[in-house]
Amino acid sequence: MTVIDPAFATVSELSSAFARRTLSPVDVVDVLLGRIEKLDPTLHAFIDVYAGDARLAAEAADRAIRSGHAVGPLHGVPIALKDLVDLEGRVTTGGSKVWAKRVSPTTATLARRLVSAGMILLGKTHTVEFAMGGWGTNTHMGTPRNPWDPALHRTPGGSSSGSGVAVAAGLAPAAIGTDTGGSVRLPASWCGIVGLKTTVGRISTHGVLPLSSTLDTPGPMTRSVEDAALVYRVLNGPDPDDPATLAWSHDDPLPTLARGIAGLRLAVLPDAERAGVDREVLAAYDAAVDTLQRQGATIVPVALPHRFGDYAAATGLIIGSEGYRFVGHLVDDPGLPVDPHVRPRIQLGRGVSARDYLLALAECQAHRRAYAAATADVDALLTPTTQTPAIPIDHVDQTTTPAHFTRAGNYLGLCGVAVPNGYTTGGLPTSLQILCAGGREALALRIAWAYERSTPWRQRKPPLS
Repeated sequence: MTVIDPAFATVSELSSAFARRTLSPVDVVDVLLGRIEKLDPTLHAFIDVYAGDARLAAEAADRAIRSGHAVGPLHGVPIALKDLVDLEGRVTTGGSKVWAKRVSPTTATLARRLVSAGMILLGKTHTVEFAMGGWGTNTHMGTPRNPWDPALHRTPGGSSSGSGVAVAAGLAPAAIGTDTGGSVRLPASWCGIVGLKTTVGRISTHGVLPLSSTLDTPGPMTRSVEDAALVYRVLNGPDPDDPATLAWSHDDPLPTLARGIAGLRLAVLPDAERAGVDREVLAAYDAAVDTLQRQGATIVPVALPHRFGDYAAATGLIIGSEGYRFVGHLVDDPGLPVDPHVRPRIQLGRGVSARDYLLALAECQAHRRAYAAATADVDALLTPTTQTPAIPIDHVDQTTTPAHFTRAGNYLGLCGVAVPNGYTTGGLPTSLQILCAGGREALALRIAWAYERSTPWRQRKPPLS
């Protein structure tokens, strides 16, 4: 019988071990809490750890499973939440020192669904303040450390920085992030894990601190594509408290996950978009495309109606305008300890007129129609997730964003998966982004699963683990 490492077991492996009773939720939670206590002072992934409640939940799950009362395959599996997700009675800071004592008035729908599935909440993970930033930095609350470089403090990716670090470093088998311009996929890329960017409305945002009501999408961050599918299956579906979800029925990606990709048409990055991408990132991307072609996919060129960079300003205008609606009163108060790098990003929305905002939304819809027409005969678009591997924190230019390839996914209403596709000569992860039409999460996961199954990348562990 295979013995699994509780710290680096996948969600699927833990579920199977619990069902066979070869491993207990109590043992897993004890291991993870011990690792958090030992490693998190360096990694800084968690802002709060619910050790006592997690142990109680693990004991209850163990009894339920042993007595034949498991509520589903995720019963007893631990998970961490980004510190945007409200839990009634607990502090949710949104990464802001201003909200250091903000007590949640409600419990987010997605948290309720995780608990209803029997999952164990380990705690809250760090985020960029107000989720407004892709590098993963946080001036006042602290920046999580990317676990792949023991010598240099490198970018973990943001804004779901703590969630990416926690999963990569073996502190949690899965975590929840949110993605408005890449905030699930960027940390997934730089931390060497899987991140699922969902379509708006697939997963309820009720009880999740908002940045952009037009673009916000919660999603799972995991060590495998199957794990992302398992958690997504629990999270998605209509919620009366979030009208956007009522347009979608429940989605189960598992029946088609292993169907294979023979015959699918996958579009590749136009040559013009390769400029500015790190050489090793491009090499890993090209190798991933070749792997998918060997598995039977048809690789095709595509003439995109716009460059990726063309969407950046419009995306920033929408996010800035809607973010200013929610926290403008905070960023405009010079006496409050708002991150100096985040403040101007939110204040971008202060000078946007109603006319310009509505024109931006109309232009967004036009761009979506143009992209859909250009890609009507392909099943997915393949890109690198990030242009570079993680960079040293002290090299970050806070006036820029690493979301060159990811922002388009939000702006164009797409869904997508970031999946590890290699390592640089220095041992830093690279990542493949698979973008599909909105609502096609099952297809994106299917392509990612086929790629992952043919590569060894997810088996590596970071040095700081």
